[in-house]
Amino acid sequence: MFSIGLTGGIGSGKSQVADWLAAWGAAVIDTDRIAHALTVPGGAAIEPLRAAFGAEAIGPDGALDRAWMRTRAFGDPAARRQLESVLHPLIDRAVRDQAERAEGPYGVYVVPLLVESGRWRERVDRICVVDCDPETQVRRVQARSGLTRDTIERIMSAQASRADRLAAADDIIVNDDSTDLDTLRRRVFQLHQAWCDRASRPADGRTTHG
Repeated sequence: MFSIGLTGGIGSGKSQVADWLAAWGAAVIDTDRIAHALTVPGGAAIEPLRAAFGAEAIGPDGALDRAWMRTRAFGDPAARRQLESVLHPLIDRAVRDQAERAEGPYGVYVVPLLVESGRWRERVDRICVVDCDPETQVRRVQARSGLTRDTIERIMSAQASRADRLAAADDIIVNDDSTDLDTLRRRVFQLHQAWCDRASRPADGRTTHG
């Protein structure tokens, strides 16, 4: 199946883009949602995380204590690598399982750390980056989550730079501070149509919708 790797920094709007693509028929596999499912009470990652980080990593409800883990992982690179060593194999297995069952004109893999991982370039036909400036990222994440600027900037520092993401992109969806929802939807739909058209043939070149 022709496939797109969809990525973007925190607060870029990639989840909204993915939701529209799914509504239009694309087979969307979201690694963030998989990670969430793995870390709810009874999720497959709970006991491995408890073994790796101790009981304090798990909240009273039996789910991963995300605030605790966020502080730990983004403050200590070794802890972040340990977290990834637990989650990534489980996520990869779930991605493969979902991909085997996927149906649609093309597939979309939503991967926040797609560029950073170095493992996705050969797994997808095209990489699409949802792009906005860093200050817009901070404002959006503060508005939706209440995280402090310092916490958001630590998360951003663990992600690829804006320049590195754009350098890796085959397609770019501009979602800056001046972009309203209708404009964003139009930009995404133009790419959706192009991907449907290209799904049965190789596609080269770089397309920017902005």
